Amino acid sequence: MDEELHALLRLILAGGATAPRRRLLDTHPSAAAALAEGVGAWRAAGLDERRCERLKTPNEAALARCAHWLEAPGHTLLHWRHGDYPSLLRQIASPPLALFVEGDASLLCHPGVAVVGSRQPTAGGADHARRFAQALAAAGFTVMSGMAAGVDAAAHQAALAANGRTVAIVGTGTDLAYPARHAPLRKRLVEAGAVASEFPPGTQARAPHFPSRNRVLAGLALGTLVIEAAERSGALITARLAAEAGREVFALPGSIDNPMARGCHRLIRDGALLVEDPEEVIAALAPLLGQLAQGLHDSQMPVAHGPREGAVQPRAPQDPDYQSLWNALGHDPTGMDALVKRTGLTAATLSSMLLVMELDGQVAVEHGRYSRRS
Repeated sequence: MDEELHALLRLILAGGATAPRRRLLDTHPSAAAALAEGVGAWRAAGLDERRCERLKTPNEAALARCAHWLEAPGHTLLHWRHGDYPSLLRQIASPPLALFVEGDASLLCHPGVAVVGSRQPTAGGADHARRFAQALAAAGFTVMSGMAAGVDAAAHQAALAANGRTVAIVGTGTDLAYPARHAPLRKRLVEAGAVASEFPPGTQARAPHFPSRNRVLAGLALGTLVIEAAERSGALITARLAAEAGREVFALPGSIDNPMARGCHRLIRDGALLVEDPEEVIAALAPLLGQLAQGLHDSQMPVAHGPREGAVQPRAPQDPDYQSLWNALGHDPTGMDALVKRTGLTAATLSSMLLVMELDGQVAVEHGRYSRRS
């Protein structure tokens, strides 16, 4: 393990509030340099005595376990200094110091929708989760959820069935399935999507982990869709965190006799957008794709037009980044890694650009590979 990775893992495993550790990384040229400064600099950044002690005497077994995990193909550490750390996640109040990702890490940078709800939905609620997830995946969005029972699992499974993009943000290590019966689902997500967590490999499920997981889920997504939720529900925490981050919140209404609809009705009273059809979610989020691309490229998007109301046209041909991407694409499907090499752009930047072009009908995507549409 090289010195910089060792230092990053020590910072991650120290735990506690993320702000002081991000501050250390922001004020030093590297993680190794930040640790070399010693206890005085750590305290000045805001680390408490317990975290300083953990940095001085790290858990060597945990360090070795993380390093071993990272050696496996398809395992990625998206840390605060990484070029492909998701831009939307940087904007929330308390972004994680790092995410351990198993599968296609570029999907975390791709514009997505969090689909959440009850662990015990009604039959109709499960059907709605599948219908909305399938439509969102078909429209090119990444379907994001928490791999929990009920609505989460239905959303992931529908996106997988549609050969769409899907990401699970979990409250355990990525190497564990929670609940255990979701081991086959976790395997499919790793193979065709991604599973991500701010908790190191081997971390078991604990109650405090799940609100933390919800903040990451809400922060990664352009919007959060609540299918069914009781009045006291983790889905409502995700929705609240999404609203606090300035993201769109959508809720499906239901029968006044359905206790699983009461949380959604409360969200609607509090300002969430009432939706009855997936196209309403797609239309509301399409203009935000341009804003996301603008933030990633630091230039202005053209006026919105397109085949779907509110959709965003790709940039004019003279835009150098889009022209570079267009030239890198061929009629044969091309993977993200190849596009990164051909264009010199990051996966985060390319993901936003590709979705804008996909929604406009210029790009086709199949199994995570992109090509020009005839």
